[in-house]
Amino acid sequence: MLKADRATRILTHVAEAGSADVHALSELLGVSGATVRRDLQHLHDQGLLHRTRGGAVTGAVNLELPLRHRSEKHQDEKRRIARAAARLVPDGAVVGLTGGTTVTELTRVLAERSNLTVVTNAVNIAAELIVRPEVRLVVIGGLARSASYELVGPAAEHMLAQYHVDLAFTGVDGLTVQEGCTTHDEMEAQTDRAFLRSATRAVVLADSTKIGRITFASICPLSEIHDLVTDDALTPAQADAIETAGVRVHRA
Repeated sequence: MLKADRATRILTHVAEAGSADVHALSELLGVSGATVRRDLQHLHDQGLLHRTRGGAVTGAVNLELPLRHRSEKHQDEKRRIARAAARLVPDGAVVGLTGGTTVTELTRVLAERSNLTVVTNAVNIAAELIVRPEVRLVVIGGLARSASYELVGPAAEHMLAQYHVDLAFTGVDGLTVQEGCTTHDEMEAQTDRAFLRSATRAVVLADSTKIGRITFASICPLSEIHDLVTDDALTPAQADAIETAGVRVHRA
């Protein structure tokens, strides 16, 4: 297993469990304890976890994994969600795309189409579309977040206020009926909110593991969302509660 792959597995395990010891990680990865210790120290030096005697802990509630370490999680579900979301986009639409792994998958589907205008604050999404001359691309500027590859903050919000989009798609880190849509970073939350409020139709893309979770910063209540596109692991009770709150649920 390559070092980058081990790092992703370690970060995912620690984020989900809250902590891990060297022995457990050694068995999980099929490598020696010495290799695990070196990997943990490397991740500690990057600020991605906290090294402890005998293992590691997140050091924070709901650790946010950088985008490069999240891209492989629930990938099949995200691709199905992306295909379902693309069916909501009519020809000629102006589409807003925030960052995140599921929205990135949607970008790859939309990139095969023409006669679309895309407005995005995510530099990785812009990089995917800049080579597609048939898609008109508008990039929102702002402060760069290395965890999500998004440009956020007052400059981004000011620029978004100058535009109107037909549909805005955003990913979230948590969604509940009571707390609405949430994410890990407060500045990112404000920019996501500006995207959604610039749209005629606000759409959240989230795999079912995000439903029922609450993270640090509020994006918006469910009353400001028109559609949720998720996977078929969403429970009937969850779907009923979300639809009762006025959100159309699409299960891919």
